[in-house]
Amino acid sequence: MEYTELKLLCVSELTPGEKWRGLFQRSWSAYHQWFLTEGDHARPRFLTCESALRTYMPELMPTFQRLVELAGGSDQAARFLSLYRPTPYMTGCSQAVWKRDQPFLIRNYDYPAKLWEATLLHTAWNGRKVIAMSDCLWGVLDGMNEYGLTVSLAFGGRKIVGDGFGIPLILRYILEFCDTTAQATEVLRRVPSHMSYNVTILDKAGAHATVFVSPDRETVVSRQRHATNHQGSIDWPEHAIATASVDRAYYVSVRLDDERETRERFVARFLEPPLYQRKHQLGWGTLYTAMYDPTALSMSVRWPQYVESWDFQRFEEKTLSIQFW
Repeated sequence: MEYTELKLLCVSELTPGEKWRGLFQRSWSAYHQWFLTEGDHARPRFLTCESALRTYMPELMPTFQRLVELAGGSDQAARFLSLYRPTPYMTGCSQAVWKRDQPFLIRNYDYPAKLWEATLLHTAWNGRKVIAMSDCLWGVLDGMNEYGLTVSLAFGGRKIVGDGFGIPLILRYILEFCDTTAQATEVLRRVPSHMSYNVTILDKAGAHATVFVSPDRETVVSRQRHATNHQGSIDWPEHAIATASVDRAYYVSVRLDDERETRERFVARFLEPPLYQRKHQLGWGTLYTAMYDPTALSMSVRWPQYVESWDFQRFEEKTLSIQFW
């Protein structure tokens, strides 16, 4: 049976430097090709990108400027790193908040293995420590900061593309500058996303939310404890069917409402069908399961029969070899 082998890099660098430069050099060729998928003319000019970043997330500007410098300062690298109106992309994903006992956020990231950046970053770029699964070299797929705020994203199942930022950069901004779920939801109301996404949030106090963002309609903040790849009604039936979005959402909701469900069993379900997707020979599947515990300030990345854990006091740099069938 054919398989894809990837290496997950777990990197600690509190301020942007040579390690981040190495990550850029490792990934830029693939990201540059993605950036130009629709042609250079399809991406906004640098001054437009910089102006949008200054308008909506000005606190990120020093980090952005430093990363552009480390990347070599080219026009296309700077425009790419702004993540303003990026090339459209879609993921699968299931995510949920467990509220009983010790609350935690858990998610499966479903995506083509060959397109995954495969980097877990431990940073303190703006004075607070963040552990996050990286995307687009400084965006966040899921992560937690040292105040116990944790976030995760899932594609919202809609084709509409508009003005706004790639959601991974908005999640980076949240972890760099927010402490609570309430603060995070205000950012998601204020900062525009270029596509539809479902963002699940949990903070150290146990406050949670699932936020539905879209480029063409108002942001909706709900107390829903789970999200897959639709926003209430089905906008894109073909995608919903292909990813079993409705079935996965129903399965998670039933497990969350079952008083007999244990914490351990609920975690294990994310490593089993129907949540764990083994469709890599068809082009995509579950790449990892991440679990964030805001009370213990710890996180783990899981695969069937294998788990690695980190916290803010002991973040071990390592390279993990992972095989996907």
